Amino acid sequence: MTDEHRSRAPLYSQIDVTTYAAQHPPVGGAGGEIVRLLRDLLAAQDRQNELLEEILNHVSANQRQRANELGQWKQANPELARHCRYAAEALGKIQTEYLHNLTREITDNFDALIDGEFMLNEFVDRFGPRLAHLNGLLQVLSQLSSSPSPANTPNTP
Repeated sequence: MTDEHRSRAPLYSQIDVTTYAAQHPPVGGAGGEIVRLLRDLLAAQDRQNELLEEILNHVSANQRQRANELGQWKQANPELARHCRYAAEALGKIQTEYLHNLTREITDNFDALIDGEFMLNEFVDRFGPRLAHLNGLLQVLSQLSSSPSPANTPNTP
């Protein structure tokens, strides 16, 4: 563990099984076994928490690096980032209209779609790839777009 991890408050609490065992004497010979099992359980839980912290740090480091690279790209290409924002907004409107058409098609042809596998396959072939590509394009444009400043954003609260 690095010093950064130690400076943070722990995500879990400590359980002192030895204090409990001293205050509550074991009944029969099973008490020592229970204390050992509780210690083993606590050790396993501590190890699991350490692994979860490592996973969290690894994932968040990758996300921070990606966000940093994206920020640098946006600073290096402000005009293109602005155009990406406008394109993403326009494509969002197109996506909304496309979804209206898709849902209208489902509503109008519900019985045929539920009863006929051929009709369902035709529907998926007709709308599926275009929707998937449209979503992918919108996601890329949204990530590359510069975030609008509060002064330029209409309808800000």
